[in-house]
Amino acid sequence: MPAVTTPSHPSDAPGELIVRALADTEADARLFRSLDDPGLVGRVITGVGWSSLREGGDYRPEWSWVALRDGTVVARAAWWGGPDDTEPILLNLFDFAGGEDEAGAELLRRAPHSLEYELILPAGWRELPEVRTAGEARIAAAEAAGMKVLVERFRYEWTPASGLPERPGRLEFRPEPDDEVVLDVLRKVHSVTLDAHALKAIEESGIDRAAQEELDYFHWWPSPREWLRLAYTPAGELVGIQVPAYNTTVPIVGFIGVVPEQRGHGYAYDLLVECTNFLAEQGAQSVAGATDQGNFPMAANFTKAGHPVVQERIHLV
Repeated sequence: MPAVTTPSHPSDAPGELIVRALADTEADARLFRSLDDPGLVGRVITGVGWSSLREGGDYRPEWSWVALRDGTVVARAAWWGGPDDTEPILLNLFDFAGGEDEAGAELLRRAPHSLEYELILPAGWRELPEVRTAGEARIAAAEAAGMKVLVERFRYEWTPASGLPERPGRLEFRPEPDDEVVLDVLRKVHSVTLDAHALKAIEESGIDRAAQEELDYFHWWPSPREWLRLAYTPAGELVGIQVPAYNTTVPIVGFIGVVPEQRGHGYAYDLLVECTNFLAEQGAQSVAGATDQGNFPMAANFTKAGHPVVQERIHLV
């Protein structure tokens, strides 16, 4: 792939900026990893660094870009996708050397992937001065490249040390193999959603398309489609949907949603508890979950069900 360069001027210092994708070579893998990372923010805090598929990792060189000045990496970005994806899904690795904020922004402008950026941060990151500086620098560079913050989210993780929350026993959970039935439930849930991603999808494409995108995501997960359950009252009234799942790495609370006419009864907690218990029964030793920080009812449900906050995420689009 030809290099993309910024205009150079005699006064440029220390040198011309070159922005390019990696080639699938060991030399380029070493080049990408040559930028020092103090490990304060980003995917590295989850214990996962950059490594290529060829090395047993989950990044593709052609989706991994560097900005070089005089042959030295001053900024880098890697877009991620699942093992079977032919196009990346999101940007989750982005950093730059000290004083090279503009190089980071320029890299994002020049790279051909215009996708959401998920910045991973430790819980309470704004109270940690070095972490806050690192996080805010990445946000500012992404914004300089034309992105904007969509939402801040909490990431939770249940482990057996928290104890299994007791099932309230108020609802019945049934598998639903018919995608059209599931789509109808998702339309109802989305009609009153507080979720920023769902609201964005509805604004851009309408509620039908937003529901379909949600269902497509369920199918993208490698866990069985049969795990999806609809919830009903003992009288047979539909309450909502819960989707325990595995993403490409860990068990997750994939989706929790209550239909409008059943709001106000605390049923979202029942759905979350069922999801947690189901995954534990499948042998899960941890269950990850997430919600928008502004979704106070769902955040309270995670806390009540023994899911502590372990990270925060900022999503820019």
